[in-house]
Amino acid sequence: MRTVKQVSDLTGISVRMLHHYDKIGLLKPTKLTEAGYRLYDDEALEILQQILFFKELDLPLKQIKQIVTSPNFDKMKALESHKKLIVLKRDRLNGLIELLNKTLGGDNTMSFKEFDMSEYYNVLEEFKKENKDKVIRQWGSIEKFDDFIEKIKAKESKIAKGAIKQYGSIKEYAEAIKNNLNNDVLMIKAEQIDKFKKDCFYDTNPELKELYKKLTADLNKNPASEEIQQIAGEITNVAKRDYEVFNDEMGDDYWLTVVRLYSNFPEGLEKIDKENGGVGMAWIDERYGEGAAKFIGKALKIYLGDYEPKMETLYKKLAADLTKDPTSREIQQIVFEIENENRKISESLKVDNGKNYFGYVAESYLSNPAYIKFTDKRYGEGAAKFIGEAFKFYSENNK
Repeated sequence: MRTVKQVSDLTGISVRMLHHYDKIGLLKPTKLTEAGYRLYDDEALEILQQILFFKELDLPLKQIKQIVTSPNFDKMKALESHKKLIVLKRDRLNGLIELLNKTLGGDNTMSFKEFDMSEYYNVLEEFKKENKDKVIRQWGSIEKFDDFIEKIKAKESKIAKGAIKQYGSIKEYAEAIKNNLNNDVLMIKAEQIDKFKKDCFYDTNPELKELYKKLTADLNKNPASEEIQQIAGEITNVAKRDYEVFNDEMGDDYWLTVVRLYSNFPEGLEKIDKENGGVGMAWIDERYGEGAAKFIGKALKIYLGDYEPKMETLYKKLAADLTKDPTSREIQQIVFEIENENRKISESLKVDNGKNYFGYVAESYLSNPAYIKFTDKRYGEGAAKFIGEAFKFYSENNK
């Protein structure tokens, strides 16, 4: 049997990380002494060896746990698989080294340093060390933040290329991320919206409490009726009067977000919201009756009318006629307006999107399957390609 310190010295895995593995059920100690010290036998070390193999293949801890704790897990087959994958990884890296050596010998000045993400990881680790309370508020726990870092490492090459495309270099990307992480504006906005939700659902705003009771007294009524619309108007006015987030420059956009949540909050996100201490829309149904959340959402949306954020209006305008030339003056003027609106939002939230944000986004519309699927579904077949080409042309001609 080995103590946790001995296992740490043997494997190079920190004691803290071994404690974390125990906490998440990835690697349990073989035995706990009466004093509470963890002890590990040879079988536990074999499991740890498997974990290290999987980590070498950049798998996230959650996925590793699913594999090694599966009743169908076969160690020998896993070792064979590890060997094949690590050989492939070695060959890929050797090929990359060879390519870089050739590049370094020619006119191109590409080097490993361009894709070195260590400065970025240092920013994340420094943020975690100096802002533990903020990390826990935003991610739920330190462990979840560590998992977030692990996921980034699993896609390091892709993220590095995107960072260079958007920000110009990993150094500038790391600096922007540092500024964004230490920017409290987004967190404050989210907390202000959450306060409104909690005040509604926990009845801590007496005026809103009475208005919600009146609004949902009879869910069979027409949400567009004059009676219901008058109450919806009163709720809207109280929200904009009592909650700062709804009466600043982007207040109407934030209010629309809340209104949409009532009707569209998915069941999956509902579960996550509750687990993280948030307030889920299902709580409204529990308080006011089945279907109350959607009823409220519909009533407030009708009162809000056809309002939509300017950015949404501009995107609809951009994709209104996909037969047009995306490089035409008319389309490029709309892209220019989108850039201005994006800059205004970024400045309001104090977010650094990088000097080549539109070039990066253009590439996403042209090659990212998720972007393409969502955009084509929303604006029509071929919309992603059209928007991507419009953004790409704008980016290349307005540097």
